[in-house]
Amino acid sequence: MDVFWFIPTHGDGRYLGTTVGARPATFEYFAQVARAVDHLGYAGALLPTGRGCEDAWVTAAALSSLTTRMKFLVAVRPGLVSPTLAYRMAATFDRLTNGRVSVNVVTGGEPEELRGDGLHLAHDERYDQTDEFLTVWRGLSRRETVNFEGRHLRITGGKILMPAVQEPHIPVYFGGSSDAALRVAARHVDVYLTWGEPPEQVAEKIARVRALAAAEGRSVRFGIRLHVIVRERAADARRGAEELISHIDPATVRAAQRSLANYDSEGQKRMRELHNGVRESLWLRPDLWAGVGLVRGGAGTAMVGDPPAVAALMREYAALGIDTFILSGYPHLEEAYRFAELVFPLLPLRRTELPRKSVAIIGEVVANGALLGTDGSRT
Repeated sequence: MDVFWFIPTHGDGRYLGTTVGARPATFEYFAQVARAVDHLGYAGALLPTGRGCEDAWVTAAALSSLTTRMKFLVAVRPGLVSPTLAYRMAATFDRLTNGRVSVNVVTGGEPEELRGDGLHLAHDERYDQTDEFLTVWRGLSRRETVNFEGRHLRITGGKILMPAVQEPHIPVYFGGSSDAALRVAARHVDVYLTWGEPPEQVAEKIARVRALAAAEGRSVRFGIRLHVIVRERAADARRGAEELISHIDPATVRAAQRSLANYDSEGQKRMRELHNGVRESLWLRPDLWAGVGLVRGGAGTAMVGDPPAVAALMREYAALGIDTFILSGYPHLEEAYRFAELVFPLLPLRRTELPRKSVAIIGEVVANGALLGTDGSRT
């Protein structure tokens, strides 16, 4: 399995829903977390997207020069950037870091925020737009000249001169729980991501994506986004979970749940339904806790327990088909160390090698249309 961590560009701290024990979201702190991820052997780190956090691409680019092996899972939102420009950005990042980028395609979100960014499409229309975006993206990744006309995109003569270094292409990750999202996943993506629902719900979702992908003549890998609270003793881990929300008052929970109810995301709805904002319903099972979702959007569940219990739950998810775990814990710096030290020895981690080849421009691009080969030929 691959285990990724998380760069907390929206802020961090020892408790949720309060400024008590909070840490400023500074580049210096992001760099500490990234260096820990790089040093400890995580496969890479996810960077979030949205108006409540620092821009994922700018932050990842800045952090890449401070690290040597970790991959950056960076968000792209169709509708806010063209597929050709987004692909050039990703391919540049890939070349300059020797293959250390993956792309997380984000379609869902809070409608008010999306409108503020100029995206005024309804839920299913956004996924139709994403389908078109990824159709163009896949053509570019195959080094094709793309001519495409759809409802949302019109591309004439789109092409990439300088390719990425990863083969066969830069990995594309994607999440979404609606029927529209599952259809996009089946057609286009390499890794389908789910939030940390109980295993029986994850199993049902995986089965649906597999069947849809098979109908497209494709196969898809699977990943899961979870928080984790691991301690040497199970009782300490459960106490850590309760302490994480110990400064949240009922008014804060009500306000957060009202805000989250405005999302048109099926995945967010499923997260809320795990607890319905009720503290007494947070323990979904002894090793899975929904307390993060009281005040936080997106992934709202955490694996909780001693190292053998957490590793056992991860193996339970892996048995369903999950091979990529994207984890986080509060505070992210200390918990990155804690998880690696306590749980890594119990997991079958995949050690990936970075590409050994490099792709560089030889001379200048001729009239913005062709590259010169080393023998002077045009490519």
